[in-house]
Amino acid sequence: MSIASSPTAPADQLLIAFAQLDPVVGDIAGNTLKVREARALAAGQGAELVVFTELFLSGYPPEDLVLKPSFQAACRRAVEQLAAETADGGPALLLGAPWLAGGKLHNAVLLLDAGRVAGARYKVDLPNYGVFDEKRVFAPGPMPGPIAFRGVRLGVPVCEDVWSQDVIECLAETGAEILLIPNGSPYRRGVQDERLNVAVARVVESGLPLAYVNQVGGQDELVFDGGSFVLNADRSLAVQLPNFQQRTRLTRWERWADGWRCEEGARAPLLQGDEADYAACVLGLRDYVENNGFPGVVLGLSGGIDSALAAAMAVDALGPERVHCVMLPYRFTSEESLADAAGVAQALGVRYDILPIAEGVEALETVLAPLFEGTARDVTEENLQSRVRGTLLMSLSNKFGAMVVTTGNKSEMSTGYATLYGDMNGGYNPLKDLYKTQVFRLCELRNRWKPAEALGPSGTVIPANIIAKPPTAELRDNQTDQDSLPPYEVLDAVLERLVERDMPLADIVAEGFEPALVARVERLLALAEYKRRQAAPGVKVTARHFGRDRRYPITNRFRETV
Repeated sequence: MSIASSPTAPADQLLIAFAQLDPVVGDIAGNTLKVREARALAAGQGAELVVFTELFLSGYPPEDLVLKPSFQAACRRAVEQLAAETADGGPALLLGAPWLAGGKLHNAVLLLDAGRVAGARYKVDLPNYGVFDEKRVFAPGPMPGPIAFRGVRLGVPVCEDVWSQDVIECLAETGAEILLIPNGSPYRRGVQDERLNVAVARVVESGLPLAYVNQVGGQDELVFDGGSFVLNADRSLAVQLPNFQQRTRLTRWERWADGWRCEEGARAPLLQGDEADYAACVLGLRDYVENNGFPGVVLGLSGGIDSALAAAMAVDALGPERVHCVMLPYRFTSEESLADAAGVAQALGVRYDILPIAEGVEALETVLAPLFEGTARDVTEENLQSRVRGTLLMSLSNKFGAMVVTTGNKSEMSTGYATLYGDMNGGYNPLKDLYKTQVFRLCELRNRWKPAEALGPSGTVIPANIIAKPPTAELRDNQTDQDSLPPYEVLDAVLERLVERDMPLADIVAEGFEPALVARVERLLALAEYKRRQAAPGVKVTARHFGRDRRYPITNRFRETV
């Protein structure tokens, strides 16, 4: 199929639809259907062009899947089919897809118009930090010029290309009139302000209006929050789409004496801070369950704060009818915990069962007794309780198909305060990137607010007693988390400095933390790497998510001194 220029008749008005949608990696047929549906919707609104997000056709990020020749060929066939459909006189498409050109695979944006691929531009700046690994799979494109579309010169930098001056400067110097930026920018706390600040800088430098179109939805650990927006050349915000929701939105552009301008449209308020983190966790869990074909989820409801929050997120993601909560009591489980767990289940409206684990724990102890003879009871016996619980939950998953949701928070994942093959059992963890202090905040938040698309009930769903009582694993009499860990407000402050900021221990101590405590937390963090490597995936909300962002060797003898 030849690549040629689009018609160049002069235009004083341009109607552009932005498709802030939720593609699925590898679902070429499903993503193609979403393109068709968005195009039909936009056509009914009078759109001349529909802009999709980065690598929409393949789903983003495709990782090493995109290296498969059969996958590349399937994407190309879908592009050619969609291109042929634009011969009907309807809207053109600006579509992200992997594209082979000159023997090199590119992260491409393709203009499909008048029955053909009418233009192609390739991502120049391939990110290779944090969660990104694009240099592994794509070749960088040349510095781009604008694409001619119906008398308008469109600059189409791809995602990371807008974060540096060079690509935008090249587009401005070669005659671009409007910047349309397809993005696959994942959520982390505060990223909305960073994007806006970068976009404002590029507008100021280039003097051009800019549309930032970002995908929405969960893909494994990543959540894409949408929040697409349009800035005019005077830096004014013309359009703001909501975050964490799908939208196809028409925008109207007019050519004035000083250039193109987008007419002011709806400017949705954006979720920020804890509200955005909560919405990200819900969306990530929902898409993981839906896109991997699970009928629902099952989780252990202990009467503690972590499982209560995970249950609320699961109900908000999937609805109460798809969430099964199970209390697994042992002789250390208090009446208070039994009541609190029942209260959560009743408030959320989920199925709730009680499976006592005494017979299972005691059977294992009996089997092990000959080899344990002469030894004192210790954490080994405590872990048997957790492992029996994990085995029972996995058995329910195997029998009925529901995925086990595991409920460990980032404080526990950091310090190893979790049992392998026990409470760490599960397919996905919505709390994995939330420190314990934020778990408390999100519980209080959920009792007074829920996301717009949440499927759970409004009002108090987590009893006040769960939030107020000291956290405990209840693996022995009168146990609290602070028997083994520093107070969470101190622990989380140290962990944030170690994990998110990589601060030297001496600098942390200089901020007023006790040297012995800092050294102890750093040691726990290092020793728990082998557990984290075996942990379930979970939603990224911070700057340094365990797994994609922070990759440390398990075998590692380096130890920093205070």
